[in-house]
Amino acid sequence: MVSVVFAASRMVALLLVGLYAGGVLFAVLAPSVGRMPGPAYVRYWQALNVDYGRAMPPLLLAAIVTLVAVSVLSWRRGWLVFGFSLVALILVVLTVALTLAGMEPLNRIADTWNPDHLPADWEESRQRWFNLHLVRTVLALAAFACLITAQGLDRGEPAPDRLVSVGVEGRR
Repeated sequence: MVSVVFAASRMVALLLVGLYAGGVLFAVLAPSVGRMPGPAYVRYWQALNVDYGRAMPPLLLAAIVTLVAVSVLSWRRGWLVFGFSLVALILVVLTVALTLAGMEPLNRIADTWNPDHLPADWEESRQRWFNLHLVRTVLALAAFACLITAQGLDRGEPAPDRLVSVGVEGRR
């Protein structure tokens, strides 16, 4: 039963973290967005803030909850599987912290702008947001890679408990 819950949790975690990593990767793979004229770019940014503001919190909360379950359940699968699962969790939590502390304040500022009358320093805010977004994208992709690696390293059975085996053999 535990292995079924573990397998299902890991599949859900892979799906959610992969969806998140792909979503944030889009802005990096679409450099033409960054070359849009100011008014068009700010309208795009403001629209994206609405959509991501609705979608990302539940997606990331579900991902974190699932990653906690995967990390706990992977404990018996060996240090590497556990370690990669735990690192994936930490990386996703770091993306949330980066978003809330660095990017969300910029999003709130951008949401107040009139696209037809932009502040003089709007391009600095855009560049700062994009730089933070690059870091977030790397963290999200690394989290996804950690989950894939944990999946690849998992042999489908609990790791042998070497300490117990050594202790039993030493008594013979």
